[in-house]
Amino acid sequence: MKLCTTYDPKSAFSLRDAVLRGLAPDGSLFVPKSLDPLPKHFFDRLPSLSLPEISIAICNHLFPSLSNKVIEEIITQSITFPAPVVQLTESLSVLELFHGPTLAFKDFGARFMAQLMSYYNRAESQKLIILVATSGDTGGAVASGFHKVPGIEVVILFPKNKVSAIQQKQLTTLGHNIQALEINGTFDDCQLLVKEAFQDHPLSDRLRLTSANSINIARLIPQSFYYFEGYRQLSTLTNSVCFSVPSGNFGNLTAGLIAKRIGLPVLQFIAATNVNDVVPQYLKSSRYHPRSSIPTLSNAMDVGNPSNFDRMLHLYGSTWNDIRKDIQGYSFDDQQTIDAIREVYQKYSYLLDPHGAVGYLASQEFSRENDASVIFLETAHPSKFLETVNKATGKEWDLHPTLQKLSDKQETYTSLEKDFSGLRSFLLDSFL
Repeated sequence: MKLCTTYDPKSAFSLRDAVLRGLAPDGSLFVPKSLDPLPKHFFDRLPSLSLPEISIAICNHLFPSLSNKVIEEIITQSITFPAPVVQLTESLSVLELFHGPTLAFKDFGARFMAQLMSYYNRAESQKLIILVATSGDTGGAVASGFHKVPGIEVVILFPKNKVSAIQQKQLTTLGHNIQALEINGTFDDCQLLVKEAFQDHPLSDRLRLTSANSINIARLIPQSFYYFEGYRQLSTLTNSVCFSVPSGNFGNLTAGLIAKRIGLPVLQFIAATNVNDVVPQYLKSSRYHPRSSIPTLSNAMDVGNPSNFDRMLHLYGSTWNDIRKDIQGYSFDDQQTIDAIREVYQKYSYLLDPHGAVGYLASQEFSRENDASVIFLETAHPSKFLETVNKATGKEWDLHPTLQKLSDKQETYTSLEKDFSGLRSFLLDSFL
């Protein structure tokens, strides 16, 4: 796979360059220069393939520079949990993406990226330092995926009082090569600090920096795998499908667009957001107005200036009408989210988390005007949001055993203001 940047389509970078850099030298994002469809024989075999086999086939198609042996080793170490589809009605299904070690969809990207970075970093003498901003589940998934990976240090920035207690413990209790920074600001402030670090050339010249946010193209590729897996499980019922994607930084939806470009027969994508609705507003008006994020119950989607919007524009040549043909956007507030959790539990005896609830609401809104099969993504286990699901259902749910293990663990983190000088000093003091 050859890559260019969203600022310069004529630029050229290798996969190794893009993965280890994270952010492009010009400050923009890496994107594939081209995306060719998978061969017909792949789709002929798709109904009989396992998720790891799907993942290996996609990587072999996209990454000719990697041997099949290396790809198999990366997938064997990273894609170790399922992504089952649960059918609620004949035309509505849930793709469960919370069966990984941190109970969130970001385990797919984080674990794959950890193995790929480890492979590319194996001959380097200087440590690779990963900077990652989190609005919720990214931090825990990255911390778990990279924990004790040789030659790699991880620094996770999270916004003060804006992630759940469980999410915070998932990234502040591991230690070893994982450090957490509590930033007195929003997720957008955390994300801006990460970008500033990459753009500070005196700093990046002294430290080997990269990112594990969906800024990094290595996060998006493995997220395309489960779109194929979701379609595979319904392929005997439909020739095409619509995906409703709970969206914040829009990496998950961009991964779906990549899946479509390499041949997945997706009829429509549905961008489902909370009140941080800059992309749905763009889809309606053609005007993009980023703004400060607003805290909500679906906190992993509290993003006011999504990084991957630039990748979406690049894929469509910034042509608004073409984007609107493939993506429809809807937004919902916290009360609607709570009502949706209650409704789905009462109608189907199925428990949603707040992010999946937003995906469900968007699928319902879309289905009022379209006759199509819809899969909505359930991106985190509801146990991570017990206060909300208890309130919505009127029941007291038990904490998932994986999360119960965190209750007695000691948190360790450093608190910083949202100015870049503090982060710069922390990095130099810690790693020089």
